[in-house]
Amino acid sequence: MNSKFSPEADYILEDDWVLIRPLTTDDYKNLLPFALYEPNTWKYSPVGAQGADGLRNYMDIALKAKLEGKEYPFIIYDKKTGEYAGSTRFYDIQPVNQALEIGYTWYGEKFRGTGLNKHCKFLLLQLAFEELDMKRVGFRADARNERSIAAMKSIGCTVEGIIRSHLLLPDGSRRDSILLSILQHEWQQEVKEKLIAKL
Repeated sequence: MNSKFSPEADYILEDDWVLIRPLTTDDYKNLLPFALYEPNTWKYSPVGAQGADGLRNYMDIALKAKLEGKEYPFIIYDKKTGEYAGSTRFYDIQPVNQALEIGYTWYGEKFRGTGLNKHCKFLLLQLAFEELDMKRVGFRADARNERSIAAMKSIGCTVEGIIRSHLLLPDGSRRDSILLSILQHEWQQEVKEKLIAKL
């Protein structure tokens, strides 16, 4: 039984704080300030978006993967400030296995630690488990990225282990990746309610 994911669908997610919608080529201008003025945003990312050309390449890769049905990138709008805050995506989408990963998530400096991320993750997990009927949602991060790992644990992720020397980074070094996940029955039984209580 396949999941109900469709790469052609317009998945638009919203609550009182955040609007998450599909990334388009027109969003280049909305994300450009981060690419120009906040280079540390991609410190742990295997695909950086520093500078105007870096952002263009980052978006081209994401939108090409969407056309191929492999990924589904979103842009994040903070309704409280009236500003675009960052980006995230579904990736490693496996409809047959009813599994996907949430990642490539980043926010501008002023949006970190505000609670915005929990609202985004709630909406994305609700879509994945309740509408798309995914049985597993995975997460990965650089094993040194303590902020990201803490954020994933705080929404209910279970740590599964470390993949050593997993990815080549832009500076030529290699990173260990930590794997985490939430399963559909965990979402239904406890994770959803615990996350709602934190919103």
